[in-house]
Amino acid sequence: MQFLRRSGLVLLWLTAPVVAFAAANKNDPYLVPLRGVGNIALVIASIAIASVLLRRGHWLSLPGKLLVMLWCLPPMLMAVAHLSFELRKHDVLSASVPEARQLGAHFMVGYSSFPEVARLAEQGLIGGVYVTRHNIRGGTVEALRAEIAALQDKRRAAGLPPLIIAADQEGGIVGHLSPPLTKVPALATLAGLSPDDQQVKAEEFGRIHGRELAGLGVNLNLAPVLDLKPPQRRNRLDFHTLIGQRAIATDPVVVGAIASAYVRGLEASGVGATLKHFPGIGRVRADTHHFSADLNTPVRELEASDWLPFREVLAQSHSALMVGHVTLTAVDPDHAASHSKAVVEGIIRNRWNYQGVVMTDDLVMGAIYQHDVCKAVVEAINAGVDLLLVAYDGAQFYRIFGCALDGLRQGRLDAAMLRASEARLVRSFSTEQARAASSLTRIVDRH
Repeated sequence: MQFLRRSGLVLLWLTAPVVAFAAANKNDPYLVPLRGVGNIALVIASIAIASVLLRRGHWLSLPGKLLVMLWCLPPMLMAVAHLSFELRKHDVLSASVPEARQLGAHFMVGYSSFPEVARLAEQGLIGGVYVTRHNIRGGTVEALRAEIAALQDKRRAAGLPPLIIAADQEGGIVGHLSPPLTKVPALATLAGLSPDDQQVKAEEFGRIHGRELAGLGVNLNLAPVLDLKPPQRRNRLDFHTLIGQRAIATDPVVVGAIASAYVRGLEASGVGATLKHFPGIGRVRADTHHFSADLNTPVRELEASDWLPFREVLAQSHSALMVGHVTLTAVDPDHAASHSKAVVEGIIRNRWNYQGVVMTDDLVMGAIYQHDVCKAVVEAINAGVDLLLVAYDGAQFYRIFGCALDGLRQGRLDAAMLRASEARLVRSFSTEQARAASSLTRIVDRH
C-alpha cells in the first residue's frame, strides 16, 4: 500500500507540470482536441486533485505544499490564457472600418462556429472562408449550401464583395468533403494511361469536382498538387503531408498535362484552381505541418524540372498559386517561401510575370506558427502574397490578423503592396463571378 501511495505521488509530481503546460497553452493548435469539454475536464481534475491532497494533509509539509500549489496552477494558467485570447479577439473585432477594409480581403479562414464566422464576414475582417469535413460532418450538403449562401447574403447586406469560398478536393486521400461529395480517385492513378486518356479522365475528374463544388457555392478548389512525386522510399518525417500519395507523377511533363486537363474541367464549372505547393515539396523530407524544411536544389535544376508544371498550368489557366512553407535556400535561406520577397516578388511576380493570386499554405502549420508568426505575416503581405490562409484552427485567426493589424498601425505594412494585392483579388474574383456562383447556389437550393 505504501508503494502504491508513493507511486501515486510520483505520478502526480510528473503529471502536474504537463497539465500546467497544457493549461497555459490551451489555445495552441496542437491542443485543439482539448478545447471545450477537454479544458473543463482538465480544470475539474486539477481542482479535485488539489482538494484530495489538502484533505490528506499534504499541505503540512514543504514538498506537499509545492505539489498542492502545482495542481492549483492549471486553472489559473488557463484563465490567463483565455483572458489573453479574449483580449486579442476583442482588439481584432474592434478594428476600425478602414483597417478592416485594408486587411480583411487578404484573409481566408476555416471555421467551426457559423455565428462567429458570420460576424467576421459582416465586418469585412475576412475575404474568404475554407470549408472542410467538420463543416459537413453530421449535416447534409443542403445544410452546408444554405450556410454558404447565408454568408454571401450577409456580405451583400453589408455592402461588401462576395466571399471567396474554398475547399480542398484533390481526389484520392485528400477529399475533405467526400463523402457526401463524390470520392474521386487521385490524379496519380491516371499517370499510367495514354496521353489522350489522361486528358479525358483528368478533365472528367475536374468537371465532377467543379460541378459539385459550384453546387455548394464553393468557387475555389485548393487543388491540384503539382509537386513532383518523390522517390519511392518511406519518409519517417512525413506525418501529414503524405506527398508521395498525393503527387501525380515523377515526370513534370505528365504532371503538367494531367493538371492542365483537370483545371480545365474545374474552370468549366466556374470553380478556380489552386496550384500547390510552390516551390515544391517533393524533394523535401521534413513535414512542414510540424517542422521547418529546406529545399536545397539549385534554381536552374528546379526551373528545368519541378517548376515546369507550375509555369505550364499558370500560362493556360486562371489558377491561383499556393506557396508552401519550405525555405528555398538558393534564393532566400532566411525565410520560408511563403513569406519571402525574393521568392514571391523576385521569382513569381518579376521573373515569371505572374499577376494572379498568390496565397500561403495554412499559417497554422508548425513551420510558421511555432516560430515568429507575426513577422511571417507582415513579410508575406510585403512580399506580395494576396491571401493568408488560416485553415486548420480558425481560432488562430485572431492572433494572425492581430499581427497584420499591429503591422498596419505601426506603419510596417507596404501600402503599395496592399493596393496591388487588392487589385489582383478583384480581377481574379470579380463580383460578377461570385454572384454567378451565389445564384447557382440558390437555383440548386430551390431544386
